[in-house]
Amino acid sequence: MFKVTANAATQVRKAAEQGGMTGLALRLATASTAQGEIDYRMGFDEVSEEDIQFSSEGIEVIMAPEDVPVLDDITLDFVQLDDGDFQFVFLNND
Repeated sequence: MFKVTANAATQVRKAAEQGGMTGLALRLATASTAQGEIDYRMGFDEVSEEDIQFSSEGIEVIMAPEDVPVLDDITLDFVQLDDGDFQFVFLNND
């Protein structure tokens, strides 16, 4: 099951507040690149009838059914990659 860490949840809430998106769910999606890699995407969106919807760390998460197999064992975290450079990362739990 897809998970959101506490650090990521805090940053998602801040982003929603700053962007005026409070009340919308966090939509996750994937796309394949020309090199065959997975491109992870996220943003705030309304829930549609077809969406898979669940909560993790208090964040309402939605995704299209076709993205579930790719995102199933992934964790969204918010980490410091370099000095002062914080980013969301998608971690494979395999």
